[in-house]
Amino acid sequence: MRAILPILIGAATLLAQTPPATKSPAPAPAKAASQPAPSTRLLSPALAKAKAPDLFRVKFTTTKGDFVVEVNRIDAPLGADRFYNLVKIGFFTNVSFYRVIPGSLIQFGLSPFPSVSKAWSTAALHDDPVKAHNVAGSVTFAMGGPNTRTTQMFINLSDANTQYDAMGFAPFGKVTEGMDVVKSIYSGYGDMSEMGGRGPSQAQATNLGKAYLDKSFPMLDSIKSATVIFPEAAPPAPTKKAPPKQ
Repeated sequence: MRAILPILIGAATLLAQTPPATKSPAPAPAKAASQPAPSTRLLSPALAKAKAPDLFRVKFTTTKGDFVVEVNRIDAPLGADRFYNLVKIGFFTNVSFYRVIPGSLIQFGLSPFPSVSKAWSTAALHDDPVKAHNVAGSVTFAMGGPNTRTTQMFINLSDANTQYDAMGFAPFGKVTEGMDVVKSIYSGYGDMSEMGGRGPSQAQATNLGKAYLDKSFPMLDSIKSATVIFPEAAPPAPTKKAPPKQ
């Protein structure tokens, strides 16, 4: 049985190794949900250029519990920097785990806001050389071909995914705590509709955002917050008090 690749579908075509999708009826458009407008920093990829620490950890708080991803920047510097910046600007807040293939992978990284997804669609990264392996727990950016990584990523659920190494998928981090939480993320919808599954359409989720996912796939788990927990942020410098007047 051919493997299903962790792809990112957009303007890019599917990788040649990806099985053709089964045609399915297009879901009805979702009504726009009332939600606050995205912040300016979410709409400005050009400003998210900070260099990540050599080693850092991120805690994801989700609807199923918490898990921690540890990143060694040396494994995939460009991917690590992008991940670090996405966390720092709050990109992952309210992001759904929209593609869950039991025993294979969990994919996420589409913004709840269509305008944010559009802004980041032209902010693709160059590829990192593959140094780490796509084993269970490793975290890797999805892509639709060379140099197409943006904001979507997947968590590997199997050591058998090392086949992705030769395809250019470069892991940048690994789940070091809470893998049981990761494995409990709702998987009832299966693969996305473009891949012949019962899950969300990636194109619809990109164009309609969280409103579409919440209406048509209410059982999906999501991320409440993602926070850098190591290294800890430096405390603010004490404010100097003016000397008393005589």
